[in-house]
Amino acid sequence: MNTIFDIKTQIKLPVLLGMVHVRALPGTPFNFEDIDSICQIAVKEAEMYRIAGFDGILIENMHDRPYLKGHVGPEIIAGMTRVATAIRKKVGKTYPIGIQILAGANIEALAVAHIAKLDFIRAEGVIFAHVADEGMIEACAGELLRERKRLGAERVRIWTDIQKKHSAHSITSDLKIEDWVHGSEFFGLDGVIVTGSSTGKSANTTDLELAKKSSRIPVAIGSGITPENVHLYSSADALIVGSSMKYDGLWSNPIDPSRLKDMVKAKKKIEREA
Repeated sequence: MNTIFDIKTQIKLPVLLGMVHVRALPGTPFNFEDIDSICQIAVKEAEMYRIAGFDGILIENMHDRPYLKGHVGPEIIAGMTRVATAIRKKVGKTYPIGIQILAGANIEALAVAHIAKLDFIRAEGVIFAHVADEGMIEACAGELLRERKRLGAERVRIWTDIQKKHSAHSITSDLKIEDWVHGSEFFGLDGVIVTGSSTGKSANTTDLELAKKSSRIPVAIGSGITPENVHLYSSADALIVGSSMKYDGLWSNPIDPSRLKDMVKAKKKIEREA
């Protein structure tokens, strides 16, 4: 299989993934562009990451706020499939691509990934419950992995956020991050993602080390990575980078090419020092 996780022997860890924030899709409150323009912008951003030297990308419908809880309509599935297919065609068959569909539309993301020949999904609300912006999010691992089996989509890896950002975790406050890792492994997931409290906020380095020590599956960092602090997360298997690659560090702004260069340079320094 050729997935983001199988390339670890070819690309020095951590794997560097750039986030493509797809513009607001038709039918969502902040949509002001047609699907052709949305695709063109997403493809351009994906190419910027690839050319700059990023190891792969992650596609996300970040601009579709406010998000629905645990599902999206057919127009979002169609839109994300079109964007994903266009990006896959542009960057080639072997360049690693993942997808997330907010909020918690994990089964829909799996279907898009399978049809568009993507490599992995970023899923939320897979193990344990939490309270997110959208309300109570319950675990969906049983349904999600059964759907992967039903589709014959086992090649699509599933990474899950643990103690997810933009969420309250008081109902699971008796659980340690090691418990989240163990739960992810026990349910057969392919990797876990550690984040800060919100988009652009740095993850706790202690959480990373605890997750790494207790995990037999890859551990990624999913927020707050910058060229200036990336060395603190060198033990991670993957780094998902988005907001800090934008002008002024704001997720909704266009990508700043100079920041891409800074990030790749910082990652290469980690490789040299490993």
